[in-house]
Amino acid sequence: MRTQYNQDPHFIVAIGASAGGIEELQSFFDHTPLAQASYIIIQHLSADYKSRMVEILSRHSQLQVKEAANNMLVEPNQVYLIPSPQSMTIQDGRLFLKDKSSSAAPHRTINTFFNSLAADNEHHLIAVILSGSGDDGSEGIVTICKAGGMIMVQNPATAQYNGMPLSAIATGVVDHVLTPAEMPAVITEYVNKSKKSVVTPAIQAMEEKSITAIIDLIREKLPFDFSEYKPTTILRRIRRRMVYFNFEFLEPYYQYLLQHPGEVETLAQSFMISVSSFFRNPEAFDVIRETVLPEIMTRKKPEEEIKIWIAGCATGEEAYTMAILLYEEAEKTGKEITIKVFATDIDKSALEFAGKGLYGDQVQQEISPARLARHFIQEANGYRIKQHIRKMLIFAQHNVVKNPPYCNMDLISCRNLLIYMNISLQQKALAMLHFGLSQQGYLFLGSSENMGMLQPHLTEIDKKWKIYRNQASARSVRFDIFTPVTLADSSMAPLVPSKKTGNTGKKSMMLEEVNELLFAESDFAGVCVDTDHRVVKYFGKVERFLQQQVFSFNLMDLLPGSLSVVYATAAREALKNNERVTVTGIAVAEYAPPKVINLTIRPLHTREADRALLLVLFTENKTVETPAAPAFDLQVYLNAGLQSLEEELKDTRQRLQEAMEKLDASNENMQSFNEELVSANEEMQSANEEMQSVNEELQTINTDYQLKIRELIVLNDDMDNYFRSNLNGQLFVDNKLLLKKFSPAAIRHINLQESDIGRPIHDITVNFKDNSLEQDLRQVIDKGVVLSRVVESFNGNWYQMMVMPYIRQLDHLQDGAIISFNDISLLKKAELELNRSNLSLQRINEDLDNFVNSASHDLLGPLTSIEGLMQLLNEKVDMEDKDIVLYTDMIGTSIKRFKENLRELAEVGKIESEAVKEVQEVEIGSVLDEVFFSIQDKMQAATAVISRNLAENKLIFSRKNLRSILYNLITNAVKFRAADRPLKIEISTRKENGFLLMEVKDNGIGIEQDKLGAVFSMYKRLHPEIEGLGIGLFLVRKIVDASGGMTAVDSVLNQGSTFKIYFKTN
Repeated sequence: MRTQYNQDPHFIVAIGASAGGIEELQSFFDHTPLAQASYIIIQHLSADYKSRMVEILSRHSQLQVKEAANNMLVEPNQVYLIPSPQSMTIQDGRLFLKDKSSSAAPHRTINTFFNSLAADNEHHLIAVILSGSGDDGSEGIVTICKAGGMIMVQNPATAQYNGMPLSAIATGVVDHVLTPAEMPAVITEYVNKSKKSVVTPAIQAMEEKSITAIIDLIREKLPFDFSEYKPTTILRRIRRRMVYFNFEFLEPYYQYLLQHPGEVETLAQSFMISVSSFFRNPEAFDVIRETVLPEIMTRKKPEEEIKIWIAGCATGEEAYTMAILLYEEAEKTGKEITIKVFATDIDKSALEFAGKGLYGDQVQQEISPARLARHFIQEANGYRIKQHIRKMLIFAQHNVVKNPPYCNMDLISCRNLLIYMNISLQQKALAMLHFGLSQQGYLFLGSSENMGMLQPHLTEIDKKWKIYRNQASARSVRFDIFTPVTLADSSMAPLVPSKKTGNTGKKSMMLEEVNELLFAESDFAGVCVDTDHRVVKYFGKVERFLQQQVFSFNLMDLLPGSLSVVYATAAREALKNNERVTVTGIAVAEYAPPKVINLTIRPLHTREADRALLLVLFTENKTVETPAAPAFDLQVYLNAGLQSLEEELKDTRQRLQEAMEKLDASNENMQSFNEELVSANEEMQSANEEMQSVNEELQTINTDYQLKIRELIVLNDDMDNYFRSNLNGQLFVDNKLLLKKFSPAAIRHINLQESDIGRPIHDITVNFKDNSLEQDLRQVIDKGVVLSRVVESFNGNWYQMMVMPYIRQLDHLQDGAIISFNDISLLKKAELELNRSNLSLQRINEDLDNFVNSASHDLLGPLTSIEGLMQLLNEKVDMEDKDIVLYTDMIGTSIKRFKENLRELAEVGKIESEAVKEVQEVEIGSVLDEVFFSIQDKMQAATAVISRNLAENKLIFSRKNLRSILYNLITNAVKFRAADRPLKIEISTRKENGFLLMEVKDNGIGIEQDKLGAVFSMYKRLHPEIEGLGIGLFLVRKIVDASGGMTAVDSVLNQGSTFKIYFKTN
């Protein structure tokens, strides 16, 4: 490997920024010097926003800042800004723009540009992620990392919006996490170290030796051999890792690799470039669609298969592209034919990604809407290939220059893979690809690649897009082209072929040439095989002894039949006894002409104690056989081989049984694991759907700031106008009782000036009596309560002072208190006037109560005397006279009714005072029982049917008054019953609107609607023909009103009445 040091590379720094990115970009370019680098800024901008970024950044950068234009060439020391209404990509060092309006989905402009930049990897790449929400750019930095670029991300702790930096860091490919101000220095150091400079031959030799050592180390530790890859590609990726660890020379980095196996894997992974896209170079796929696929489809019979091989498929986009075209062509021709697309790559992680068939939103830029709707399913986090396309593909890990090729392929696509290999490795890869082509198969190479040594065997179909057709009538195996596969045990390092182009010293090359001459002179040829008979190395002209009908590394398949039998028996004997075995005079008729072969097999001891190899030597026996020499008997070896095969078969069956038992156990474990994966997948799908609403395109920080400024201006205007219109005054203090703000009207209550802002409230005098403002504020701030207090000013006015916590909307935390004043002077005066009126009315009520009590007492005395005199008169007069008896009864009844009226009047006066004094918890059912017991004669006489539904049975009330209410309502129902039907009385209780509602319902004679308003009036009798005083329902309302309750009545004439009593429950 020879490395060139005299190149002056061009660096491209791609910067992705979103919300909060303006200040970060300013800080970045404040510290950016002139260098051989171009800066391309990708922002999230709404299509209708006019950006002023060119003007803003020009004041912060010594570089020339310009807005990108379509087909603009990217030049060093320039800053390019994406236009707001467009998305941007890069190809061949030129910028291309596309309108955003063509897609309704969120525009991932950063991912789109980063992916195109990784595909256009002719430059040294640096990707930078700054402040922003969401995860745009995370996918793009992975592709740039695979293309050998360096990744830098802003420290999330310093970002205004840390969504994009955190998502980028989570990918695991980030090289540096820095502040924007620190990034330019690291970029400058990286650029300076990456530039090649002229060095002395001695230093150059040391560098080459270190690179060779690194390649050998990777080959020893991992199943990868990069010895014949292009030196510039390898060196670029090695230097990128060196910069990451701050190594200036290769030798210290090599020593670091020896001590850190994990870095060896990371370095090897960086050599593998997994960058691809759908329909990359659309014109090339137009040729495939219009010329190649129709010809393949036409010559294939229905029972045959169409087989396509995509070598170096990366993440699978090209393989799926080819499958889509094949599906459409088969559909167009109406043929039902089996199609298989073999997609291979050396990068296992890329194959795993491809196998999922899930791609981000950037596919909208690469695939037409019709194909997207037909062959993809849109999911929360991207687009997934539909099953009718996915089932056509087979993904497998494969090294195109190490492993046997896929054979009889109708089309092999190997694009942009050969450019990373040197000439010798390209020839080996091309030979592999040619061997895999069918007789009329097509070869599809990258636009920068050519068919080289295959030119005599291929016909050119399209010169620009490097599409060729195989014209060879037959294929032959060139054994010297193919390198043996790696041994099955991954812990063993593979044997290195004796010829390592560009990697061995002069001494090693001379030794190889001497070995070749010795084998030629001695007429020997040989191979080195493992215990499974696989060839791991060859010596001399071994093709003289091997068959070339099939391609295989198994020596048993490569030897003629009789020689294969002898070899198998001799090899088993050599391994069993660990000694040399020689068989001479083997007649092989399969050769043309027939030959007599001598075979020698001996165990080969290597440095690895657990690795068994055999050295197999062939030579042609040209001597004439003498009669005394025993003839070679093939049957002996056939019998021995048969016996050995039977033993092996027995052993194999036993091992197969054990393997099947292990497989059953493994299947059970896999089933459990599969169920867990399904569950996890469902959870992830749910999480993706929830996150979809978050992944919307954000406005730039300029737009956010402008909107916030406008909102703040409006809010400040509202606050100023509110303060000016507030005639009562408001003050704001913080948790330390320091004045923050006050309205102009607050000056009437507290002696304030503008200079008092920031002073403690207790240092400022107030204009009202009984000042407890400081204590009230501390109580509100400490406990979070709301206090209301009535205060009197020195000028005689009254105010309601309310103190409440000041709550921040951002975090809902208390940050001080608000004091508000409301003028209640008129209300206070009305209250004082009302109090005076209440006192006067209270005195009048007391006088009336005294008068009623006195009048009742004074009238009852004479009435009692009259009642006594009537009794004496009854004894003296002739009671046989009917008229006298009638008159005396009438006088007695009148006296009795007069006494009842006097008692009722006295009772009305006592209702309000007794309602307060005798309040207790009363059981309604118990009181009902007392009432029914006291009037049971009347109830029996009326044949009344009583029903109760007491949902609420307890009430805080005067027991005596409750009994009076129930007595009057029930006796009224008995009095006013209908003569034509039995009396029914329903009594129920329930809660309604904060009251306990009692209903007494009967089926009596009812009340006319126009008379309902007078039911509860005193002495109002709606049915004069029925005995009564007209005071019972008045007493009911008086009792209920005195307790704060309500009364109501519903009635239908000749159907019945319902009396409703609403009792307060507190």
